[in-house]
Amino acid sequence: MNLCKGNSQLEQQILQVNPLLEAFGNAQTVMNDNSSRFGKYIQLRFQKNTVQGAKLSEYLLEKSRVVQQDTGERNFHIFYYMFAGLSSEDKEMYGLLDPTLYRYISGRFGTQDVAQHWKRKYQEVRNALDMVGFQEQEQVDMQAILAGVLSLGNVTFESEERGSVKVREASQGWLKAAAGQFGVQEDELLKCLICTVSVTRGEQIQRFHTQQQAEDARDSIAKVAYSRVFDWIVCKINELLAENVDPEVELREIGILDIFGFENFAVNRFEQLCINLANEQLQHFFNHHIFQLEQAAYKEEELPWETITFRNNEPILNLLLAKPLGLLSLLDEQSAFPQATDKTFVDKLNSSFKGNLHFQQGRGCVLGFSIIHYAGKVQYTAGGFLEKNRDTLPANVRGLFINSITPLLSVLFTALSLYFHMVKPNTLSVIQYF
Repeated sequence: MNLCKGNSQLEQQILQVNPLLEAFGNAQTVMNDNSSRFGKYIQLRFQKNTVQGAKLSEYLLEKSRVVQQDTGERNFHIFYYMFAGLSSEDKEMYGLLDPTLYRYISGRFGTQDVAQHWKRKYQEVRNALDMVGFQEQEQVDMQAILAGVLSLGNVTFESEERGSVKVREASQGWLKAAAGQFGVQEDELLKCLICTVSVTRGEQIQRFHTQQQAEDARDSIAKVAYSRVFDWIVCKINELLAENVDPEVELREIGILDIFGFENFAVNRFEQLCINLANEQLQHFFNHHIFQLEQAAYKEEELPWETITFRNNEPILNLLLAKPLGLLSLLDEQSAFPQATDKTFVDKLNSSFKGNLHFQQGRGCVLGFSIIHYAGKVQYTAGGFLEKNRDTLPANVRGLFINSITPLLSVLFTALSLYFHMVKPNTLSVIQYF
């Protein structure tokens, strides 16, 4: 049976969604060459056994992968597909140079056979963009933004004697390239990187960054630019696949939740904690509905039933989610203190969870801690927890990008910002329920 009887265009559009999302949301990890680094919930809507539309909700995109990957891992697929698939003329138009030069993809480009595979994948992505309904100019702008992200990653800094910071001479060209690819003024982009501007009583005050703050600002801009592109793709998909039927007509629905599996790598960071927390919640949902509610129903109806024992992971969820003394609450508390560090956060955990059967203090010289999850023990490296939880964006970046001459980038920081404020929290309700 066809997916969408009588609507072959809708069928093809829905089928093209997955390879498109894989290109922008999947990456090579040490465990999987095509690992999904985000979660999605797909709703297929039917009328009289025919699909009339679809809706996609995404969450937990691993934004940190844009700026950092562990040994043996790669950035999101789309970066490699672009280098392999774009013509020499297009690369020159986007200002892309030799892929081994870019820090965010760590020079790991692969063999000739791999490059040929990526070239085919790039063409599949372009076909998917066309099939789903993305305009040519939108595709051009999107790739210019991705090129800007890569160039921005090569901007490096050095401290000056008076305590401020400046862009290293050797990376001035990368700053200029990033500004051109983003469609913004070079000096305005520089300001976003090296200082914070505030207005007090009508007076403009500049506070210069340290070298670390400048590097954090650079990476924050790169992460938010990429994540806005990804979110925009999802928004466009939802616009194009929305059902075109009378709102009074009742539609049936099938929902498919596609989430990361439980993760336990050689090095586990903030992202793995978020992923494993989601899995803890799903496991609890399963336990509650399959074991507790079903067994209660059998007992109530006095049906023969052999009680099944199961491991209740509620104490683990309490450790992570309880307020005000759960792990995430303590992380938010520490993130609110400007002087707090990853070490003060770990010290707070050690004192708060001393004696908790599901928490173990870190051992050795690596700053961290362990959680005894339902699926097993995971040791987390605490470095970067506070910075990733704060997820701060330089205050003047939004204004900079709103005024970009690249139309898509301007849209990503105006209309899309309003969309996220009004709609996005509601789209996550299904996931939050779990």
